[in-house]
Amino acid sequence: MDHRFQVSLRGVIDLLSHHLYSSPGVYVRELLQNATDAIRARQLLEPGHAGTVRLELMEKQDGSPPTLLFSDDGVGLTEDEIHRFLATIGESSKREALEARRNDFIGQFGIGLLSCFMVCDELLVVTRSARGDGRTLEWRGRHDGTYAVRPSEHPLAQPGTQVFLVARPDMAHWFTATRLRNLASHYGGLLPFPIHLTTDQGTERLDTSGAPWRREYDSASERRKALLAYGRELFDTDFVDCIPLRSTAGDVDGVAYVLPASPHFNSRQKHRVYLKHMLLSESAENLLPDWAFFVKCVVNANALRPTASRESFYEDDALAAARESLGQSLRGYLMELAREDPRALQRLIALHGLSVKALALDDDDFYRLIIHWLPFETSMGMMTLADYRRAHPVVRYTSTLDGFRQIAQVAGAQGLCIINAAYTHDTSLLEKLPHAVPDVQVEPFSSADLPQSFDELTLDEREATFPLLRMAENVLAPFRCGAVVKKFYPAEVPTLYSSDAEGAFRRDAERAREESDDLYAGVLDSVMAASGSEPAQLCFNLHNPVVRRLAAVADRDMLKLSVEMLYVQALLLGHHPLNAQEMVLLNQGLLGLISAQLGGDDGRGGEGSGGAGPRGLH
Repeated sequence: MDHRFQVSLRGVIDLLSHHLYSSPGVYVRELLQNATDAIRARQLLEPGHAGTVRLELMEKQDGSPPTLLFSDDGVGLTEDEIHRFLATIGESSKREALEARRNDFIGQFGIGLLSCFMVCDELLVVTRSARGDGRTLEWRGRHDGTYAVRPSEHPLAQPGTQVFLVARPDMAHWFTATRLRNLASHYGGLLPFPIHLTTDQGTERLDTSGAPWRREYDSASERRKALLAYGRELFDTDFVDCIPLRSTAGDVDGVAYVLPASPHFNSRQKHRVYLKHMLLSESAENLLPDWAFFVKCVVNANALRPTASRESFYEDDALAAARESLGQSLRGYLMELAREDPRALQRLIALHGLSVKALALDDDDFYRLIIHWLPFETSMGMMTLADYRRAHPVVRYTSTLDGFRQIAQVAGAQGLCIINAAYTHDTSLLEKLPHAVPDVQVEPFSSADLPQSFDELTLDEREATFPLLRMAENVLAPFRCGAVVKKFYPAEVPTLYSSDAEGAFRRDAERAREESDDLYAGVLDSVMAASGSEPAQLCFNLHNPVVRRLAAVADRDMLKLSVEMLYVQALLLGHHPLNAQEMVLLNQGLLGLISAQLGGDDGRGGEGSGGAGPRGLH
């Protein structure tokens, strides 16, 4: 034997008020939607019908809760439709024609009228159908799930519907003239039908003159000025610019506003969206592509599906197509800026570089148009890629911040311009360059490449520095580090530690091994054994006065101690974490230097032990 589900209307209303709708005030939106759909349905029968929506607030002299009369001159309901649509949860009067004429109606779920029970305990609906026998019927529904239908003793002169709501005492604040005016204007400000509000102060028309992006203006500058003023009023923000939006998919149009400050790149902007000119949401997030977080928009859609709460759009193929089309509108705006107003584009990039870079990675045509306008940090300061390529035929970059810090000062002094590609998207943008632009050479650069640009020593200088080089090789051998003496700038840098990517990985693995248990240490040993890294190198700078004096030191203990300290200093300057052996070297070196100073001339590499004069180094 089959049984029917038993539905608790009180439980459904609680579900609506606490989990589906954002606030009790949406009852005004739901009544506006029902009235709008009724007017559109009547226009299908009578194409010349204009339609009007009226709200009348009736406040009681004795202080009891007020009554709101909400009326429209739409298609109305027959008795059969009353039983089907007002007394059956989930049934919609638009459902039968929905697939054929989806764009004509807002409501699709048949639960909108229930939102009224969030603010009142009883509803009275008086209706006369334009398709019926001319009778006026009354439907009285209660929050406990009971209802009654009977002929009205006060027949309507014309087809339409009246809804009477008596405020619950605890919800009377939703029935004030100010609240109703704000709610009706908020939700229905773009509706194509007049909305009239009658209170003790008289009758006023609430609706505006339609979407401002559809109006005619005398010039493009007047249009831009008006739309920016509308954006300021709507979002309380002074925007940088406005961008027209149009998508045939979903029948969407509107305007996007360029934000005056860059948001976090993981943030998603909340947009104001209308469905068939009725406000759907002020916080829709799924309307634009993820990369378009530099704009905030207001749009109207006629052919997108709302969710059950009618506060966002349903994620389907139509929304995906509309999102792609709106993204194309934004692409077109940026590409036009690149062609017509490069300075404006540079200002926008300064504000919203991440969005522009993300779009460039996604769109090859836009990449080719924009890439040379993008600014990059280099070892010679900030410059656009176009400026970089005019002076440097090979584009060299480092992909890590530490890697750039290690080489920036020295590379700049050698006349090498290296791009810091450690920022979000920069490495990917540069790696894409040879594939998008012909005849461009792009090379990664590391500290291991720097010594190749340094000046070699003369024969006399090699002979003079041989003891220093031999001592350095002996001292650094346990650390898998070689030694070389060259000349480079700036002169104040005494040494440069350089290693390739494999060498940096090996250092990290060695540090991890020291801190691991036996099992993990064995795994790391295998990894390091398979590593094919070249030994690191400590390059001494003979232009540096300290190195020149050190090359003349005869005291082997002092020479050894100095090499050890210069090695540790080079690691620290290159932002390389010290392993356990190197920490011991640092501690012993500091103590040795202190001891040498406390011991007077003993152990010092000053004039008493061979100063800067011997071996021709000046």
